[in-house]
Amino acid sequence: MFESGQDIFNILSEAIPEGLLMVDDNQNIVSVNSACLKIFGYAREALINQKLSILIPNRYHANHGGHFKGFFHNSERRQMGEGRELFGLKRSGKEFPIEVGLAPFTIYGKSFVLALLVDITQRKETESKILELNERLEDKIKIRTSELHETIAELEIEVEKRKKAEAQALESLKAERELNELKTKFLSMVSHEFKTPLTGILTSTRLATKYIETGNVEKQQKHLNTIANKVHYLNDILNDFLSVERFESGKIKYHFTHFELSKVLNEVVYDSNMLLKSGQSINYPENTDDFTLYFDQKILELLLFNLIRNAIKYSPENTTIDLTVEEKDSKLIFTVTDEGIGIPEKDQKHIFERYFRAQNASLDQGTGIGLNIVKGHLESLGGSIYFSSKENIGSKFTIEIPIKSALLS
Repeated sequence: MFESGQDIFNILSEAIPEGLLMVDDNQNIVSVNSACLKIFGYAREALINQKLSILIPNRYHANHGGHFKGFFHNSERRQMGEGRELFGLKRSGKEFPIEVGLAPFTIYGKSFVLALLVDITQRKETESKILELNERLEDKIKIRTSELHETIAELEIEVEKRKKAEAQALESLKAERELNELKTKFLSMVSHEFKTPLTGILTSTRLATKYIETGNVEKQQKHLNTIANKVHYLNDILNDFLSVERFESGKIKYHFTHFELSKVLNEVVYDSNMLLKSGQSINYPENTDDFTLYFDQKILELLLFNLIRNAIKYSPENTTIDLTVEEKDSKLIFTVTDEGIGIPEKDQKHIFERYFRAQNASLDQGTGIGLNIVKGHLESLGGSIYFSSKENIGSKFTIEIPIKSALLS
């Protein structure tokens, strides 16, 4: 039967890079391809009509017959030796790990098994090396862990010192993780946030120069305003970065003075009006002249400006931003409410994290620093910030300052 189609079978089997071997139901080898001969180191005539056991190590001969009969009885394609390692025997007598796929078939009333063979010696060697490297790594980790415990133990003079040391170690580890995660994101963000306004400044400078030559004052002023806005934006970014650096280096120093709340509100709203889109407006509270604060004036301006700037940025044209102030439960409470894009629910838990941008805000300019800075200042000053938001409806941000340390009536 095989002799009649030998040419076709040879063409097909020789095209397969894996070893191909065929045996009959008496375990006689009836056909092999060149890849199989290369694996076992035999010439073709030395294998044809030989028992399959010639390719199996002696220590497996006793059980092989039973396995072979059981396989024929089940007659299903499968991977041989699942859950255990298989070995072949080369002509030289050397054993080697092997992977075997079996496919039984019957033709002209006679049963055969087609085996696909792969020498996995190199794979096993690689796995062994990986296992060895992992064991070495585990040993190093154990050593380093032991050294760390010894170091901590030396610092455990008393309970309070031990807690402090552990907290510092955890904080350092957390900071290192954050640095690794944010490095690429930070560099990309900085590049984008600076490149976009700088490109706008360059373009507006060229156009303003052109309109100076043509005497078109209106368009000249338009581009000069664009340059001013872009510079103002870049200045805000740099101030944000400086605030982050001061927080991390512990250089934040607050300067408390007495000042009228209405003065701060007027300054913040005046600066914010320069950022308003077409049709936008800001409603801010009246009757604030009676409020005199003892607080850091610049920090309060920064806090309120950040919230109003975000409300403007993430709200469409022809919308209103509401700013309110009230005294309640020994606290001075500021709220900024907008009709903007809102914050997706899944992003809300991360909104105060440094450099985080909500998914629906990724196309707008921003560093993801502002809210983080606001929260940091408030926590340092005994205040707090919280918000409520619904996507495509708007957001409401609230900051609270303890009156006992911030307000004098």
